This record gives sequence, C-alpha cells and structure tokens, in this order.
Amino acid sequence: MKIDELIIEYLSRSITDVFSTMLGVDLGVGEISVENSAPEANDGVVSFIGLAGSWVGTGSLACSPVLACRICDHMLMTETSAVNEEVLDAVAELTNMIVGSVKTELEKHVGPLGLSIPTVVFGRNFKTKSAGTNEWTVARFHWDGELLLVKVCLAPKERAAHAVYHSIPQACGIEV
Repeated sequence: MKIDELIIEYLSRSITDVFSTMLGVDLGVGEISVENSAPEANDGVVSFIGLAGSWVGTGSLACSPVLACRICDHMLMTETSAVNEEVLDAVAELTNMIVGSVKTELEKHVGPLGLSIPTVVFGRNFKTKSAGTNEWTVARFHWDGELLLVKVCLAPKERAAHAVYHSIPQACGIEV
C-alpha cells in the first residue's frame, strides 16, 4: 500500500475516532483527497504539529472561530462565545490527538516518528506554508454546517543528518 493510501485510511479513522471518543460527535463520512496546491488565505483557527524521523512533515487542523469554540465546549463541557486561551488549547490538543494517532499507525510502515508541540494561530486573511513538499492529504468534514480541514504532508527525509563523533578529550582539545 502506498503512503498516501495509508495516510488517507489512518487520517479518516483518527478523525472519526477522536471526535467520537473525545467530543461525543459522529462526523459521518468526510471527503479526503491528495492535493498539490498553493496556500490559501485563512480566516479562523489553524493548528500545526510537526512530524520528524526518517520521514518528515506537518499535520494541520483548520476551522472557523465558531467551530473552534464548539470544539472547546464539547471537550471541556463549557460554553464559550469567543476564541480565547482555552479554545486555542482545545484546538491544539485535538490536533495533537488526531495527528498523533496517524503518526502511531504510520510508524509501523516508516519507522519511529517524533511529534512536536502544536502551534496555534488565530486571525483573519493570513496564509500558511510549510517548507518542502506541497503534496497534502486533505480531509474535509462538516459539523453543523461548519468546515473542519485536517491536512497531513509526509515525505521521506531527503538527507540523513551527518553525525560527527569526537571523544570527549578530543572535543576539549586534550591530546590522548
């Protein structure tokens, strides 16, 4: 099975499982595709999380402020009317759970992967771009008329890091 097919399978399963388990919401079937496109303008909340290992990439979750508040309300069992610190934390945690689940499944095929701490951005008319590949697996789900976009790009690491080995005395300039 190709990596794109694996990402599609794991992403779809992860989104539906996390929403069902953590938010008590059945999102139903979403539309998932592999796209190669330029960054679009965003309005709302976008969360990013990095993946690193023999393969590298990024996972991303984007939604409107209304949906971000709804996510927070369901996760924390509160009522939120505006994007605040708790809303941003809830979106970051949701990104971490979804992309973390995909990462765990992919490790069976690509080896160990590290996961960074999520970064969340909230604003209007901004663009985002990740360096490297422009090929993204994009999942579109709707919850009460609001669009949830979850994206993952993953590619083999182009160049292995070169390790430089020195003994401690040599590194300190001491002859042995």
